[in-house]
Amino acid sequence: MTKRYGQNTVVGGLTFTVRSGTVTGFLGPNGAGKSTTMRMMLGLTRPDTGSASIDGRPYLELRYPARHVGAVLETSAPHRGLTAADHLLWIAQSNGIARKRVGEVLEMVGLTGAARRRVGTFSLGMGQRLGLAAALLGDPPVLVLDEPVNGLDTEGIRWLRELLRRMAAEDRTVLVSSHLMTEMSMVADHLVVIHRGRLLADTGMSDFIRRHGRTYVRVRASDPQLLGREMERNGASLMSASDGSLEVDGLPAAEISRLATANGVLLDELSTHTESLEDTFLELIGKGARNTGV
Repeated sequence: MTKRYGQNTVVGGLTFTVRSGTVTGFLGPNGAGKSTTMRMMLGLTRPDTGSASIDGRPYLELRYPARHVGAVLETSAPHRGLTAADHLLWIAQSNGIARKRVGEVLEMVGLTGAARRRVGTFSLGMGQRLGLAAALLGDPPVLVLDEPVNGLDTEGIRWLRELLRRMAAEDRTVLVSSHLMTEMSMVADHLVVIHRGRLLADTGMSDFIRRHGRTYVRVRASDPQLLGREMERNGASLMSASDGSLEVDGLPAAEISRLATANGVLLDELSTHTESLEDTFLELIGKGARNTGV
């Protein structure tokens, strides 16, 4: 899909598939085009070229959309004068969903006690839980969630994480965007990464870290200058860390240990590290910006 506003290309030739049975993390910096892409998926924004389909059909062709797709978008908000129960009830009635399901999803998201409260009195976290209740109302096989953890407390984030994993285990399709990299690393099986509306990566979580992340060896030694020279002679590149240790790229820990022993250098630390999802993501985004001249 492609979407332009004037001369600004928000989404440019973006193509990817979200598969069932997995939680797919949708990552990109602010302004990358994630929300616009999700809105095009749900028929709220018309692409200039291309299309999106859900189980082979455009969203707007679904007769009862809430029974096919559950969505939480940052820009969506219920009428502030409605109670939580009434907000869910009109969605249920318009989608052929049994009335009793309203109470079930309110209990599921922890809002049973607030069912008769007006939405305008809700905190940010309660509003987010209500949005998730609406997304779950039709027991849909597909979930599309834009920043669903916003406003949730620690307990709520843990509950959402377990929910998403359970949905994937039931062979549902889950697409979730988030700026919380630590949380995404705990829940996502697959990653789709975009920058300036273009695809940078579409791969499994572990493969993403392996291909784009940095693995290095941290070394503390009795004679770091001597050992450093020997490691560089053997093809390593070194970087001094703020704590006085050396970060070594290009040599495995076993080879560094051999060099230290051969040169009579005592090792106080020798450990292998792989960058976190956040570090890897930022590095990939930086490469994407350099490659596009941004």
